[in-house]
Amino acid sequence: MDTIRDLASEKAVVVFAKSSCCICHSVKSLLYDLGASPAIHELDRNAHGREMEWALRELGCNPAVPAVFIGGKLVARSAKDIISLQVDGSLKQKLKDARAIWL
Repeated sequence: MDTIRDLASEKAVVVFAKSSCCICHSVKSLLYDLGASPAIHELDRNAHGREMEWALRELGCNPAVPAVFIGGKLVARSAKDIISLQVDGSLKQKLKDARAIWL
């Protein structure tokens, strides 16, 4: 759990994903399209990925990926959450508040 919290604070936007997950790819693309440059942690390519996946589940992520942290806070426990933030217009503001984007 400490590893997740440490990694989640390393940049303004942090995404925990799996390289083979098409939904994760879509979430990353959305963030890039908005101008953010997130730190990406591919759990299937990390030696401690399995432990990190369980820690994300303990935080309420089910499935464990994609999980999105903005400003060190877990804002999306699933793709549905991040899409909801985009649809209601609050995702861009969260990115601005965290200084992940400037526009």
